[in-house]
Amino acid sequence: MTKHHDFTAQIVWTGDRGEGTKTYRGYDRTWRIETPGKAPIACSNDPMLGGDPSKPNPEDLLLASLSACHMLWYLHLASNAGIVVKQYEDAPLGVGETGSRGEGRFISAVLRPKIAVERGADLVKADALHHEVHQFCFIARSVNFPISYEPTFIEV
Repeated sequence: MTKHHDFTAQIVWTGDRGEGTKTYRGYDRTWRIETPGKAPIACSNDPMLGGDPSKPNPEDLLLASLSACHMLWYLHLASNAGIVVKQYEDAPLGVGETGSRGEGRFISAVLRPKIAVERGADLVKADALHHEVHQFCFIARSVNFPISYEPTFIEV
């Protein structure tokens, strides 16, 4: 039986300089994520589109969400498989394209986790788990671009 889940967030535009969107260059592309009970996150548009490069943009957040979802499911599956993970970090790469009208989309993503596992772990199984994650992760199952994996393992 399928269960439905509701996820909520509030997006608040913070870029009004006093005249709203009266002119295209007259407002900031900044906004804030306000999820009830959680710390707010100050965000902006991609710097190519006039955003603040010191703040996360929607594309950063999508890539980070994909990576985090993968990591959390990987840790779960590793624990179930008896593979002890000691450290996990990822430097994912999202590849996008922009069309002639300025429309954009992701065309692929590569997750590149560096994972420290307990010495003697089954590295073949540890590697294979990455392909199982895609069956479970909300984000990976929701996007329409291919995701590949380039993990590296260190035994500690």
